[in-house]
Amino acid sequence: MKLHEHQAKELLSSHGVPVPRGSVARSPEEAAKAAEALGGAVVIKAQAHTGARGKAGGIKLVEGAQAAAEAAEQILGMQLVTGQTGPAGLPVGAVLVEEQIAIDREIYLSVIIDNSAAMPVVIASAAGGMDIEEVAAKTPDQIHRQRVDPTCGFQPFQARALCLATGLGGDLLRPGTDMIMALVRAFEATDASIAEINPLAVTADGKLLAGDAKFSIDDNATFRQSEVVSLRDRSQEPDRELQAHDAGIDNYVKLDGNIGCLVNGAGLAMATMDAIKFEGGEPANFLDIGTANKQEAVVAALEIIGEDPDVSAVLINIFGGLARTDVIAAGLVEAKEKGLLPQPTVVRLAGTNVEKGTDLLDAAAVELIRADGFAEAARKAVAAAAEAA
Repeated sequence: MKLHEHQAKELLSSHGVPVPRGSVARSPEEAAKAAEALGGAVVIKAQAHTGARGKAGGIKLVEGAQAAAEAAEQILGMQLVTGQTGPAGLPVGAVLVEEQIAIDREIYLSVIIDNSAAMPVVIASAAGGMDIEEVAAKTPDQIHRQRVDPTCGFQPFQARALCLATGLGGDLLRPGTDMIMALVRAFEATDASIAEINPLAVTADGKLLAGDAKFSIDDNATFRQSEVVSLRDRSQEPDRELQAHDAGIDNYVKLDGNIGCLVNGAGLAMATMDAIKFEGGEPANFLDIGTANKQEAVVAALEIIGEDPDVSAVLINIFGGLARTDVIAAGLVEAKEKGLLPQPTVVRLAGTNVEKGTDLLDAAAVELIRADGFAEAARKAVAAAAEAA
């Protein structure tokens, strides 16, 4: 779950990270009042779940309340299109009106999960700013890391090492160390998957401020982060993913292809998409139904796939372990009988209760394309999509 910049900064500030003065505005009038309160010289930032907002026209430097109102009017209501959003872009319903700061230099700072080490890692670079990905690709020696060992926690000496590696020595060593320690505290307290400050601004008067902030919360931990979850902005998420979430399906991601997929298990779902692409097709979604032993959950998942106008054919690939294939089959038959899945549908069942599942499909008065093997199912799904297109 992603947070807006203003939400991320409020969270960071509550854990001791210094941030610029600012406030949220949802109308030009509110932006003008905020600018006046901040002294007139402000930056207007579109609040959307994407980076590279400045390159897309979502960030404007202005002087005075009237200019702030005009900039806010231009940004509010726009569909912000960046390289991270896709061509549809994201709606902007609010702007952050923030004081302008005189930046002497920019540092990159973040905490992410290092899956290879099975622990968080703090990353810092003296080459901060918008093009940190290019820095990491071309000059990886400028990227410095310190792991957060869960047995002893993140230690001040590690923060100091990152400060010295990024040029935050002398009078900046103590505030830099404090900022890094505060960022790690915020990351741990909120079950975050990423907490990023880019840039960490070193101001002309020798202060450190979080110039921009990105924060994402691990979806698996939302049950114990109710306060943070209340900040969720549903307007920033695809409608179908929201529909899936509301139906209790957390592992659905909309993709750009035309073959809908319903699979049990994330690994099998990835392999299914690979098989579709190997046969020359394109998956329309990732959907891991998991241990779906409730028929209504299967029907809800298939309805989401069936309503997608991009879907020309559907592939149901089930290898039942804890999941019962007869429950999947019953849900498929119900979805077909109710007209919720009008597209040609290829189904391959294997595993627990496969005989019962097969009998249900055999007895059903619905049209299905049956497949015995994984590769055969992918091949038939691609052919069905091509024929329906």
